[in-house]
Amino acid sequence: MRILALDYGSKRVGVAISDPSWLIASPLEFIPAEPYKRFLARLRELIAEREVSLIVVGMPRNMDGSYGPAAERVREFVKRLKEELAPPIKTWDERLTTVQAHRALIQADMSRKKRKRHVDKTAAAILLQSYLDSLAFAPPE
Repeated sequence: MRILALDYGSKRVGVAISDPSWLIASPLEFIPAEPYKRFLARLRELIAEREVSLIVVGMPRNMDGSYGPAAERVREFVKRLKEELAPPIKTWDERLTTVQAHRALIQADMSRKKRKRHVDKTAAAILLQSYLDSLAFAPPE
């Protein structure tokens, strides 16, 4: 069983997947957020294909730890997903994951055009790796 991570955006949702031992996160793809039915269909395919047992969704927070308007949009997104999908869904702090993703892709000397296609799934992988690293100190629920 694997963990799937989602980095929600109003246009694209970055997707990353763990290895079966829950040690390593890998970028997978991005899915256009709209139309929602098409997004949901692709997400269901990934869940079945990859035998996903848990979904982790990035929760945006301000640097002081508070929640802003983006967090409310993610809460609504998670609420919709919970009504539609079988695996449990939890949120995880995603502060600075997109910034880290951009930096990593720049360091990899990736062109601006290519970065646009890779940043969402890379941010999802950074988010998921953070979650997986936290499991090393506590068993999964």
